[in-house]
Amino acid sequence: MVSVVEPSLRQPVADVLARFHPSGSAERADVARVHELLRASDDPWSRKTPLHITSSAVVVHPPTRRILLRWHPRQKAWLQLGGHADPGESEPIDIALREGREETGLPDLVPWPDASLLHVVIVPVPAHGDEPAHEHADLRFVLATSEPEAARAERPDAPVRWLSVPEALELTSEANLQITLSRVANLLQR
Repeated sequence: MVSVVEPSLRQPVADVLARFHPSGSAERADVARVHELLRASDDPWSRKTPLHITSSAVVVHPPTRRILLRWHPRQKAWLQLGGHADPGESEPIDIALREGREETGLPDLVPWPDASLLHVVIVPVPAHGDEPAHEHADLRFVLATSEPEAARAERPDAPVRWLSVPEALELTSEANLQITLSRVANLLQR
């Protein structure tokens, strides 16, 4: 009898982190916490734990150097796209792509300039309803579209908006997202 072994939910994250070079002590500390989570949990994506992994992306239109942000009603802020893994998902870039397509309606999203991890940051999430306060270990990527006019809001209370880099930096109040956007700006200038 041959047993079927489920693929590890940790390995894709470990592989992505192995190729990533954190910048600064805060990001090194966040990456170390993600490594600790990988060692301690069979499912680092599980929403049942106080710290779990999420995957997100900043969507760009390289020819115009614009960035797409989404209004997040729960956080009351303009943020990048992304979120939690669905059951059975474990590839961070695939989760970012799915979330990006769902939240923007953009069918042609691709990793840009490649599928490299751009930023790792642990963000606090306040309690909401029955959900206690917790933390997201957010793995951030960059996705591109060649059809920016096709962007549409997933829901009426979650509009999306194309912005220049300076507009995006001014619009967001989240310091960790400003770091992400600065890294995106550097990529767009190449």
